[in-house]
Amino acid sequence: MARRRETNIFSLSLLDCICCGFGALILFHMIVASRSGRLQRTNAEVLQAEVDKRQQEVLEGQQRLVEVRNSFREIEDKRAEAQGLSTRILATLRQIQEELAIYDARTVATREHVNQLKADLKSLEEGAKRLSGGTKSQEVPGRNVRAVIGDGDRQNLSGLKVGGSRILFLVDASASMLAEDIVNAVRRSLFPPETRLRAHKWRQAVKAVDWLTAQLPRESQYQLYVFDTRARPALAGTDGVWLAVKDVPTLDKAVATLRETAPAGGTSLYNAFAAAKAMNPPPDNIILLTDGLPTQGARATGRKTVSGRERLRLFDDALDELPRGVPVNTVLFPMEGDPMAMSAFWKLAMASRGSLMTPSSAWP
Repeated sequence: MARRRETNIFSLSLLDCICCGFGALILFHMIVASRSGRLQRTNAEVLQAEVDKRQQEVLEGQQRLVEVRNSFREIEDKRAEAQGLSTRILATLRQIQEELAIYDARTVATREHVNQLKADLKSLEEGAKRLSGGTKSQEVPGRNVRAVIGDGDRQNLSGLKVGGSRILFLVDASASMLAEDIVNAVRRSLFPPETRLRAHKWRQAVKAVDWLTAQLPRESQYQLYVFDTRARPALAGTDGVWLAVKDVPTLDKAVATLRETAPAGGTSLYNAFAAAKAMNPPPDNIILLTDGLPTQGARATGRKTVSGRERLRLFDDALDELPRGVPVNTVLFPMEGDPMAMSAFWKLAMASRGSLMTPSSAWP
């Protein structure tokens, strides 16, 4: 009997099926991998474009951030500057308030002294009237070197001594000549020149010089200086030169130049008297038109406020530059907050054998 043939599971047909199956799987895997690669490349390109866009936005944002930071720094700098300025202004205001408090405290103490000085002035005026017999001025208008046109009684300043061979006018052209109180003077000093020229107090000073120069002796010489923190002749190029009174066109030009000078800056009486001392030959009559004690010395200090005691010291320092033996005739214009000015200039008038007068605020 024949032996049964054994069945072999690893026959050729089974191997063929297995190989075909593996081949199909490999083919399927290759098809799927190929499609997946295309999709990944597409997605990568989209994502890269998105990344580039975001990077551009980041760069633009960084640029804007730099601009914002720069603007912020500028704002911070301006804020710091404004803060410092406000601090200085507040400090200045506090110092002004302290000065005003000192002036107020001194006003009560000096009021009696000022009243006494006024009484002395009145007594001297009455004595002068008695000595002159109470007669009116016999001046002949035609003898004046210049004609002064205006309304009203122009003899308000006739008590000043305008005689002499060499008469020097020193006219205060500082900012305080813009008003009769400190606050308005500071405020008006910020106005343009054409507005400052219209200040009533300054027009008073110019008209006073206009009238006084018309009373100069015809054969005498004169010089007209203006001063603030420095002293200079009204006519440029005439520094230290005496001018002839009989040269009326030049005199008219000097007064006209003064009329076009806008007050500004501080007051240095030291430099004004130093200019008088530098004149050669020296003056034999000084006519000073001012409104109070100086606020500056030989050099500008840059300080916003000066105490009353310091102003008296600056006045005393200026007297050292005054030519010896020359009378000083002062026209003192009204100024609030400077109570010691009247006493100081009165003493100067007594020491120099000059005179002192204060025109009314309504003059002329």
